[in-house]
Amino acid sequence: MQAAMDITAKYCRKEMEAYGLCVASNPSTWQQKCHELKMNVAQCTSSHPVIQKIRQECSSEFVEFERCLREHQGQPASCSPHVARFMGCAETVDLSGVATNPVTQPS
Repeated sequence: MQAAMDITAKYCRKEMEAYGLCVASNPSTWQQKCHELKMNVAQCTSSHPVIQKIRQECSSEFVEFERCLREHQGQPASCSPHVARFMGCAETVDLSGVATNPVTQPS
């Protein structure tokens, strides 16, 4: 999981920071107000092979975490167990053979 977090931070820091600030600033309405920023993070990370593999293998844990956030919009901390399950799953993903420095497409 640390590798995925490092990769996300390396390639998507600006998007992650903007989304995090939005969520923190809008505790009861972040789901609506921060949706576009969330999509920016998703778009940024969706092309990285390590993150793709973790999402694929831990999709049910991630879906449950997002569902919890939707149901507890005013209390995102109540979803900590869901985060723990997702992170536990991500730690078990076999990343051997996954390129950690993919060739970027020219703009």
